[in-house]
Amino acid sequence: MSGPRTARPLALLVLAALVGTITAQDNRKQKIADIEKQLAELQKQLDKLKTSSTATAAKKPLTLADADVWRRVRGVSLSNDGKWFAYRVGTAEGNGEVVLRNIADGKETKFPGGGGIGTLAFSFDSKWFGFSYTPSLRASRIPSLRPKPKVVLVNLATADKTEIVGAAGFQFAGEASQFVAFRKAGDGPTLPQGPPTGRGGRGGRGGPVPTETPSTPGPRGSDLVLRDLATGTDLVLGNVAEYGFDKKGNWLVMVIDSEGQIGNGVQIRDMKTGLVTTAESAIAAYRDLTWNRDKTAFALLKGVEDKSSEGPRYAVVGFSDLGVKPTKVVYDPKGDKDFPVGMGISANRPIQWTDDFSAITFGIGEVKKKSESAPTPRDVSATGGGRGQRGGVVVSATPKPDLAVWHWKDDRLQPMQEKQAARDRAFVHLGLYRVKEKKFLRLSDAECKTVVPAPKQKYAIGRDQRPYEYMSQLNGRAYSDIYVIDMATGKRKKALTKVRYVFSADPTGARFLYYDAGQFHVYDMAAGTSVNVTEMIPGTTFVDTEDDHNVEKPPTQVVTWTKDGKYVLISDGWDIWKVEADGSSSWNLTVNGKADGIRYRGLIQFDPDRIEPGYDPALPAYTSIYGEWTKKGGFAKLEPGKFGVTPLVTGDYAYGILSKARNADVFTYTRQSVTEYGDYYLTDANFKTSKKVTDANPQQSKYLWCAGARLVDYKGCGGKRLQGALYLPANYEKGKKYPTIVYIYEKLSNGLHQYRDPTVPSTGFNPAIYTSNGYAVLMPDICYRLNDPGISAAECVLPALDAAVATGVVDPAKVGLQGHSWGGYQTAFLVTQTNRFKAAVAGAPLTDLVSMYSSVYWNTGSANQPIFESSQGRFTGGYWEQQEAYIRNSPVYHATKVQTPLVILHNDKDGAVDFTQGIEYYNTLRRLQKPVVMLQYKGENHGLAKMENKKDYAVRMKEFFDHYLMGKPAPDWWQNGVPYLKRDDSPNSRK
Repeated sequence: MSGPRTARPLALLVLAALVGTITAQDNRKQKIADIEKQLAELQKQLDKLKTSSTATAAKKPLTLADADVWRRVRGVSLSNDGKWFAYRVGTAEGNGEVVLRNIADGKETKFPGGGGIGTLAFSFDSKWFGFSYTPSLRASRIPSLRPKPKVVLVNLATADKTEIVGAAGFQFAGEASQFVAFRKAGDGPTLPQGPPTGRGGRGGRGGPVPTETPSTPGPRGSDLVLRDLATGTDLVLGNVAEYGFDKKGNWLVMVIDSEGQIGNGVQIRDMKTGLVTTAESAIAAYRDLTWNRDKTAFALLKGVEDKSSEGPRYAVVGFSDLGVKPTKVVYDPKGDKDFPVGMGISANRPIQWTDDFSAITFGIGEVKKKSESAPTPRDVSATGGGRGQRGGVVVSATPKPDLAVWHWKDDRLQPMQEKQAARDRAFVHLGLYRVKEKKFLRLSDAECKTVVPAPKQKYAIGRDQRPYEYMSQLNGRAYSDIYVIDMATGKRKKALTKVRYVFSADPTGARFLYYDAGQFHVYDMAAGTSVNVTEMIPGTTFVDTEDDHNVEKPPTQVVTWTKDGKYVLISDGWDIWKVEADGSSSWNLTVNGKADGIRYRGLIQFDPDRIEPGYDPALPAYTSIYGEWTKKGGFAKLEPGKFGVTPLVTGDYAYGILSKARNADVFTYTRQSVTEYGDYYLTDANFKTSKKVTDANPQQSKYLWCAGARLVDYKGCGGKRLQGALYLPANYEKGKKYPTIVYIYEKLSNGLHQYRDPTVPSTGFNPAIYTSNGYAVLMPDICYRLNDPGISAAECVLPALDAAVATGVVDPAKVGLQGHSWGGYQTAFLVTQTNRFKAAVAGAPLTDLVSMYSSVYWNTGSANQPIFESSQGRFTGGYWEQQEAYIRNSPVYHATKVQTPLVILHNDKDGAVDFTQGIEYYNTLRRLQKPVVMLQYKGENHGLAKMENKKDYAVRMKEFFDHYLMGKPAPDWWQNGVPYLKRDDSPNSRK
């Protein structure tokens, strides 16, 4: 560096010399002025460059420790009048804050927000704001030091704040808004206490001995506080277990659950007069208060103790015509000859009124009987103290074998049956009680287990998977027979045989949509007929041609029905089509999607008072847009009665979560890019100007950050057009080549504008950290040819790398490769096909497709065979049918070709890709004396869960890449390994 007077750069000296020469020539004054202007501009640019360099030098690269200071918006709320906006923001585990913003003047008020969860809500009249506060995960576990939960209320007119310490959750009183209700936290049932026990007893550590859970649960009620927002006065209502306001806020419904069940029942309070009436009362436990869709009626369960069964015996109680004397309906199956023997009403399925209040639906399940007598202990050897005795309890000397019988006729594998045992035990069938007829109907049974009522509840749609379940577990092709059930009589009629894709019923409940053999069909449930509604639509297809799995003619996306049920809206992958339910006509609503490479994704309509579902053509609709080849996102508007859309906002961003104030043309949405967090923006109906109203991570300006992202175009397998997202390193300089990590899975270019904060991932790789530390990152698209998943990956990734190198950003001599799971498989395979990668990390990779095909996906208990034949594997059969293809695409069979230094992550409890896959590849490479290290984190599953393990893996991965791509010293664990006896000498934490 020079002294105070810095010497002028050579360019300035040359220009200065030119001035002297020109002074002796004609027109020298004008030319001197021009040159002096150029000198001034050049000096300005140099000063700017110097300032920029100084500012950049002050920034620091990201590390894993910085994840602790990165925040996310974890909830937002917009007032009905569009004048107030609130959001909760915080780190993953620490305390956050709640921010209340006055939209007109931009003034913000901030409150301690506690942990990352809780309610944010404005009153219906937009006069009050409230939020709940819960302690963060890092709060003290010592009860006396741990902050208490609370509810905070803010008067928006005066800014007065009230804190209700010890309250948990709250509800404003519907549309009335004059009241707010909240319950005290920490109250409710306590665990039954048994006699004290000494050290070594069954209670362990000197605690109480657990006693048998009573058939009737303890009281759940606690104090409910009802606050009058106008006067600030509180009314305490005792023993309230559940509560809720009707839509208008005229009535408060309370479920009472007290000690000894004295006074238990349902109480209804008139919010205008304060009169409380008892709508139902009994020595019983009431639970599961459930409102109908428009909150004008409710139903719940009434449980009484039954000495013959393990739990309460339930009846259904429903209320409509809310008032001082509401209409009440009670159905108790006891003594009903139509009710199935050995079954009872279950609490494992919601109770629900039908729309016309003619019936109530509920779940029914088997009743578990109490054991009539305690089991007789089986004797052990005559002498005590052996393994058969524990604390004086006698157990069997010949215990039952812990055996699972795997039978070839089982519909589901034994481990899958074990994984789903809790679900199977809790499964309940659908029952219905018809009010006027006073009759019970069973709608589902073992033959037709899955039954879903259609809208208006005239019909229900049932599925019978039994004829196809066995084969679906083998090849992944799940078919069903479809039944239509008359909900007035319970009669069942078969509608369809062996179909795979059945979609929703229309809002009137008269028809449903299904897909078969490349076409969509509408089934009329009353007539029992179906019609093909897409075969006559010209110029497009409703087969998802982008889906390259081994699935015959997969469907595109169904959008919705019109609210009158006369039309169904279907996407062809680009445009949204309005199709008449009888197939007679169709219209392309969005018009230009396929022609311009734009994908229109769904429709949003803002009509808070419209209860009926479905698209209303009389209202404007909004759709999100995505440019397939530009990656530009945005929103567009579909006007009633018009074809084509009006773009509202679009740009090189990813847009999401569009919402609107109930009573004002105020909209919010999120916008993110690789350099900008997905903050919320506020706009009006025209979307011409938008204002950012959250600022989650202002600290980002202190760090070196990715300099932006580029798209690279190339052709993959079969000559298909593909793209890759190339993320530039911080301080990127044009013309300079950078070390690069290629991260692979399947198609990743659609994440071009995804913001990635420096979290510690379960799979080790975070591109934000690498770009901050001087790497470029390439995420290419991969398409597939059937029976060649590995070869296809090579035919896509290597051309993507060529295209990235051609940009001048990537140093071809310093390229690493990383992927996890399916990406780990592709990584393990690619290093057998090329030596272009100087280092590679394969996380949880499939390595031997032959052995993997017939192994178990332990996380679900299913076989891997369906995954290979109908999902990610993309094979057209088993390895005995495609043996050469399985071997051709298995990394382990080509291990002799590996020259790339490789790190494998594989954990012993991996429930997705069996641990033996990593071991097999590691041992093969080791036998061939290839440079390979396998990292095994004991007890971890497919991805890492423990924070210390996630950090350790992420640091080791970067150390490995830094060595081979940045020229840094090799880490000792890579150079020399870590002997078993020296494991405890390794650093406890790596940062």
